[in-house]
Amino acid sequence: MQKLKIDRLYLKTALLELLAIPSPAGLTDEIVHYTANVLDGLDIPYQLTRRGTIRATLRGNRANSGMGPDCAIVAHLDTLGAMVRELKPNGRLALAPIGTWSSRWAEGGRVTLFTEHGRHRGSVLPLLASGHVYNEAVDTQPVNWDQLELRLDEPAATPEQLRTLGIQVGDFVAFDANPEILDNGYVVSRHLDNKAGVAAVLAALKAVRESGASVPMDCHAVFTLTEEVGSGATAVIEDDVSEVIGIDIGPVAPGQGAREEGVTIPLMDSAGPHDYHLTRRLLRLCDEHGIPSHRDVFRFYHSDAGAAVSAGHDVRTALLCFGADASHGYERTHLDVLVNLAELLTVYIQSGPTLPEDRQRRMGSVAGFSHQLDPRQLTRSETPLPDAGELVHTRRDSAS
Repeated sequence: MQKLKIDRLYLKTALLELLAIPSPAGLTDEIVHYTANVLDGLDIPYQLTRRGTIRATLRGNRANSGMGPDCAIVAHLDTLGAMVRELKPNGRLALAPIGTWSSRWAEGGRVTLFTEHGRHRGSVLPLLASGHVYNEAVDTQPVNWDQLELRLDEPAATPEQLRTLGIQVGDFVAFDANPEILDNGYVVSRHLDNKAGVAAVLAALKAVRESGASVPMDCHAVFTLTEEVGSGATAVIEDDVSEVIGIDIGPVAPGQGAREEGVTIPLMDSAGPHDYHLTRRLLRLCDEHGIPSHRDVFRFYHSDAGAAVSAGHDVRTALLCFGADASHGYERTHLDVLVNLAELLTVYIQSGPTLPEDRQRRMGSVAGFSHQLDPRQLTRSETPLPDAGELVHTRRDSAS
């Protein structure tokens, strides 16, 4: 097992190509075609669900392939966006957000509106958009989606003119990503959540595939389509999978452990703690292979990994994140972070199941079950505790 070299140019190219394809949740067919074509180019087989969620498979060693347990690495292709909810009397459009994000980040955005027969360009503006007209009132306007409207770059001043253009309630609005990759390695763009994560996964798959590295168990790369609206990986994790690793953004902010360097590994998010054994194993892999890592706890955060557990899947979960500033806005990360994330994924894919007993769907007794506080299973940074039997004897001795 070794850390594999990541093709930085491939990763960067994949990221820019992904960012160039609009994919707000619900309008994801084209990003599915792109990702499937990339997998074809890597000679990695895959299956699609009815709506287009992709389940690719790196086959394990012949002796173990199909035997289970499998692992799944999950990243989402969908992004934030908006939908037309009203054709306004002034010829502009009221919007409803797709996903959970502040209207503050939508103001000033250049967008494409997709009708059922074409597309139109426009800008999202506050209702009080001109200081020459409204003076200081522009500074006191509330921040919410009701205070925004979409101005199309078309001759439209009435609802009738909008309808003539084929525009209807329910049309999708995609915000331009406007990506920049600077010479110093910083990457700034909308929608790095989660196209940066997808690019890292694809770069890791390429490295494993081209290196001929040993893969001890079947590993599924899963690309979901509805993470931003809450469902994500609820219906795509099959019974052969015992552990799920979500790949997503790690918000950088005061009080958070996420950084724009190395890999961020949160131990808990809004769905609760991630799996004890899997998360600590990933931290150990970082230590052993010289990959910088950071621990964190996310208080207001949902992911594909959490969605899988919420749907009732009996799987271990973990989350691997690229640290990024200003999440759900104009996000910033660093190319080195994405390379580190891809490196960790190459090591994990080569590492086999977290616990050998996970090969069994159900265990007949507790005899082979894991011990979180067993000194043999602790990381170097943890202090062993006495086992339950020792505690009982100690209490009895104290009582006597």
